[in-house]
Amino acid sequence: MGQELTNTQVSRETRLKFIRQLLNDIEALERMIDNNLIETGITRIGAEQEFCLVDKHWRPAKNAQDILPLIDDDHFTTELARYNLEINLDPFTLKEDCFELMQNQLESLLDKATKVCDANQTKILLTGILPTISKSELMFDYMTQSPRYWAMNEVIKKARGSDITLKIRGVDELLVTHDSVLFEACNTSFQLHLQIDPKDFTSSYNWAQAITGPVLSISANSPLLLGRELWSETRIALFQQSIDTRNASYALKNQEARVSFGNQWSKGSAADIFKNDLANHKILLAREIEQNALDELDQGTIPKLDALCLNNGTLYRWNRPCYGVGGGKPHLRIENRYIPSGPSVLDEMANFAYWVGLMVGRPSRYDDMESQMDFRDAKANFIKAARYGKESMLRWDGEIRSTYDLTLNTFLPIARKGLKQVGINQKDIDRLLGVIERRTLTQTGAQWITSQYRTLHKKMKSDNALVRLTKAMHKN
Repeated sequence: MGQELTNTQVSRETRLKFIRQLLNDIEALERMIDNNLIETGITRIGAEQEFCLVDKHWRPAKNAQDILPLIDDDHFTTELARYNLEINLDPFTLKEDCFELMQNQLESLLDKATKVCDANQTKILLTGILPTISKSELMFDYMTQSPRYWAMNEVIKKARGSDITLKIRGVDELLVTHDSVLFEACNTSFQLHLQIDPKDFTSSYNWAQAITGPVLSISANSPLLLGRELWSETRIALFQQSIDTRNASYALKNQEARVSFGNQWSKGSAADIFKNDLANHKILLAREIEQNALDELDQGTIPKLDALCLNNGTLYRWNRPCYGVGGGKPHLRIENRYIPSGPSVLDEMANFAYWVGLMVGRPSRYDDMESQMDFRDAKANFIKAARYGKESMLRWDGEIRSTYDLTLNTFLPIARKGLKQVGINQKDIDRLLGVIERRTLTQTGAQWITSQYRTLHKKMKSDNALVRLTKAMHKN
């Protein structure tokens, strides 16, 4: 969705032309895969850091578009709400000290933003959901003044045909109707990217799906929304409902949501995943695209597949397949979208190293996930992890196991082996996976937030407790 769209009222002719371009893009991708034109033999990692801006009262700030030009760095960009910004980190080759290099870059960029924010009575906070967001900060006045965000709001509301209703049950219950997609802006993520060789893409993608629940369970950091104690990772339910374009009658017909874990293991190539998305989802956005991907291939030019990438940006798989071109070379990658921002840069890098270690350390018997695990078990693990976090009981290899046992005795050994075999420095393996181990033995961000909020809430009103909690999160 990173392209500016100023007009959602496209003509029928433009939409039909866009669909033809989209079909051409998928065919071009198939040809590139079949003809070994997709980059192989090298693995890169990348990340996107979303973060919150808070004012001197620890409430959502409203000055992201004022702060951004003062930072004056192309790594930074806007987000949906005026209290969020995003950092797009550089890609790093997966080897030796790549995690240390990425952490250093992220800390340097955050320090740069912090200096600007401090001079403008604003603070930065890394958290999955900012505790002090209220309904007041979900009004249109807080939406970033950019055509692409208004376009997204317009097309989602039009497709849905009604206001957005959120219903999330946890310890408390949240039931609210809202007239914009700004509830999505409550979500703040640390999105992870891993380049994948095309011949291994489907096996890697299915494995990424299988490990989602166990990885999320130990990474949860978003238990509160509007002062309600909901899921350990409330972002999962919130994002799915706030971007849902289905109305109730369609939902009963099992139409797949735009924010989706999926319904079955993937088959074929990466192009087949994009084909299935085209078959199962209405095209929300369309625009004029001059280049014909098939003609570009015939001329020896690597296409950017603009139609494919635009459509893919309106589909929010928790593990999203991505195509890109870097240095003139096309590549495929998996984007992990379920990891929350925070609680600290070190925690985020630990989550990143843990996930990458699991991905590259996949035992060979999981090359064919369908023979090892029912897809509905993987999906159930994901939902349980989002609801209960580290307290989840997950099904793995036909057994019901605690997150504690599964993390310490199965997943951490796989991750250690994976990072070692791709040449990551041993000190970084110990440093980052040590964070995951200690978190397993003590508490996650979600558990800490819940415990602190309950303690504070006994002594003061909910609003004051949320402010005190936010201040403590920033201090820590």
